[in-house]
Amino acid sequence: MMVEACRDCLRRSWLLAVLSSRLEYQANNRSRLLELLALGDQELVQAIGGKRRGELRARYARFTAKDIPSATSVETICRHDRAYPSALEDARAPRMLYVADAAKRLGALSAAPTVAIVGSRRATDYGIEMARSLARGLAASGVTVVAGLSDGIAVAAQAGALEVDGKTLAVMDGGLDASCPARRRALYERVRSTGCAVAELPCDFGARRWCYTARERVVVGMAELTIVVEADEGPIEMLGARIAKALGRTVAAVPGRVTSPVSRGTHALLREDAALVRGPGDALELLGRGSAPQTQRMNGTRQGMSGTAQRPTGSSHAPQLEPRLRAILEQVGAGRDTPAKLTAGSPDAGEVLLALSELELMGLLSRGDGGRYVPRESLAGLAPL
Repeated sequence: MMVEACRDCLRRSWLLAVLSSRLEYQANNRSRLLELLALGDQELVQAIGGKRRGELRARYARFTAKDIPSATSVETICRHDRAYPSALEDARAPRMLYVADAAKRLGALSAAPTVAIVGSRRATDYGIEMARSLARGLAASGVTVVAGLSDGIAVAAQAGALEVDGKTLAVMDGGLDASCPARRRALYERVRSTGCAVAELPCDFGARRWCYTARERVVVGMAELTIVVEADEGPIEMLGARIAKALGRTVAAVPGRVTSPVSRGTHALLREDAALVRGPGDALELLGRGSAPQTQRMNGTRQGMSGTAQRPTGSSHAPQLEPRLRAILEQVGAGRDTPAKLTAGSPDAGEVLLALSELELMGLLSRGDGGRYVPRESLAGLAPL
């Protein structure tokens, strides 16, 4: 049986779409925009309707569900349904959501421990790997990962959770299909098949600038913990953390390179009162769930790793790594991230290159921009022999 939102909540979504051009004027004033989104329908029309107030009120009174174009395999769910995420009870939260394929699945996903992973669209390869690693470990532990589907940290988080067939919630900027860029279509379909893609606005509505703020309040609103992986100090990339704090939710940050502009925001959060997260284990402790299990996703035998073929995810029972491999991994983490830097002055360059290959096969290193190596896991999750 299809889940359907009530008429009043559907009308709210329609009203936001109709007032989109007016809301766009507030795109740069994010505090004001959030205040507007918290207003009741009539208050919102009064606040920004301008000379069209009378026309808007008349159209509002005549509204029927037919005024919103239908879409295949899309359900609507509102806060009057028991399956609606209980975390979205704040006045600033959306009253309804469009859900791709499975609205009932949304209830199960939102009832699980839920973590939002947010950050810069201009993420570095370090940030991307950290976001993937965090999401992978959390998803393997049964945590629902919530993120957008734009570039950078959000996409890395979605991809990381899906590596272990984890459950994710993707919150779209605009309508479900209209706001998904072509380059993210394959990822979007994978999210839909195992988790949920949701949107506050009608399916034919293309994203505008104000929609980013609206979306971010949904992403962090669904989560009990928000982790900022990389962000500069500007209001856009710090928005998720600020909204989460205003909601009284726990905010955490991943430390980054002190020379990187996209680490300024995370370091500012850590200087304030944000919790430090180095890997999935730290995040699970903040959720009160202990440490992450090890994810058995790699095929074949790993040379240099004791026990079975497993990818470390920040477990307290950390996999053991040979000293020679750990030394190389530490050097890469310290910035000696190219073969030339790592072999400079080494008496046996062949051994260094062999170690790099082994670490890649173990899933502990990957190649970033310009062929540089990037750690895929925090050293906190690896124990020496």
